[in-house]
Amino acid sequence: MKRVFIDVSADLTRIALAEDGKLQELYYESKREESLVGNIYAGRVANVMPNLQAAFVDIGTGKNGYFYYGNVRAVSDEGKNAARPKTGDTLVLQVEKDAVGEKGAVLTDRFSFPGKFLVLLPTEKGEIGISRKITDSAERERIRGIIAELLPEGCGVIVRTNGAGKGREEYEKEINALRKKWDKLDQGQFLLPPALLLQETHPVKRAVRDFYAADVAEFVLNDEQAYEELCQTGDFGGEGQPALRYYGEKLPMFEAYFLESQSEKALEERVWLKSGGFLVIEETEACVVIDVNTGKAAGRGDLQKTILRTNLEAAEEAAKQMRLRNLSGIIIIDFIDMASAEAQKEVTRTLEAAVKKDRIKTLVVGMTELGLMQVTRKKTRPSLKRQMTTKCRACEGTGRLPSIEWTVTKMRRQAESIFANTIYQKITVRADSRLLSAFAGKEEVYLKKLEENYGGKVVLEPAPMEFGHFEIEKQKA
Repeated sequence: MKRVFIDVSADLTRIALAEDGKLQELYYESKREESLVGNIYAGRVANVMPNLQAAFVDIGTGKNGYFYYGNVRAVSDEGKNAARPKTGDTLVLQVEKDAVGEKGAVLTDRFSFPGKFLVLLPTEKGEIGISRKITDSAERERIRGIIAELLPEGCGVIVRTNGAGKGREEYEKEINALRKKWDKLDQGQFLLPPALLLQETHPVKRAVRDFYAADVAEFVLNDEQAYEELCQTGDFGGEGQPALRYYGEKLPMFEAYFLESQSEKALEERVWLKSGGFLVIEETEACVVIDVNTGKAAGRGDLQKTILRTNLEAAEEAAKQMRLRNLSGIIIIDFIDMASAEAQKEVTRTLEAAVKKDRIKTLVVGMTELGLMQVTRKKTRPSLKRQMTTKCRACEGTGRLPSIEWTVTKMRRQAESIFANTIYQKITVRADSRLLSAFAGKEEVYLKKLEENYGGKVVLEPAPMEFGHFEIEKQKA
């Protein structure tokens, strides 16, 4: 049974999808850094990069958004794309992807307004798309016929998987509601940019919209006001509709349903498999790397059978971790080397079947010549790790610190340089006591030699500094 849990607190909203008690997906919405995806802004063009056919647009969020206008390529460097904006222009744009790291939000002028059953595309004239997961040809034709009659002039519609089996009245109601959002944007050209024209719905309502499906049995939330508002929609409790339940107990909801410990494990670098093997998951700025290891499974029976069994289990688990951690972009899976091409195909088929359960568009590209599996997953928001953690001030996010030998060598080099190249004859070195001890050397041999060679005075002063950090204060004698 699938359940969606929505935990609302003063600073954070957590949305979890659990199936038979096991956590499948987890999202965080911080009050301080709410997702901007779907928001529409009247922005001011801050800079245009003709060679990239892109513009950086100030939308008032602190980081300029990135807008690619090059749908039609210029014939040459001298030719000008008719769509190229000018610095200072006002553009009405929608956020397609949230800002990540140093990169601003990705913006688009191809607007989309998602609902529970369909997505309205106000700039895609006559376009009718139907989810590939709706496979029954008769149902697809029925849906297409209804939508063709209801399609607003100049607009397009994509019917979501949840739209299967819905009647004309339900489609019409949602199209009209989404069309009202589009009509509100006419005011954008009269506002002083940057200005927010349309804000995507509250995190609770957005979660209900995104997870609303026939296979979800129940929504559970602990926000009484949101619960009352959702009760008025008529979307819950009826035939073919999920149930809605308010959780008002003193025990935190995630703890009561055993989700808290599972969410903490979603940050661990190592994920163990039942066979005894394990995955190592590392996120970088450019891609995500998942390394598969035999671990405790090594040495049990036939080697090739052990490798295949571990890889098949790893394929299933990798797909789960992509959903749970919201890993996206380019994902490289380094499976254990397989001797036969048939084994590689079996692992590929298993992975392809596993990613079909994902709501986010995921494509298994296939094996490279080096035996690395390539996967792409649509990027819409930061990964769970980026949402739940912050950069370490000591290592600046690298996960590693300079070695004590390298740091001591740097300290000694700076001390010698001060005595040799300046008029200062006294220095005070401040650092962690362990670092100072290493700097001075065994029985302070280096310290004594330094003072003797340069005729200067060195004072060591322990300070509560992060390991690997130090400072040297110069003083005249």
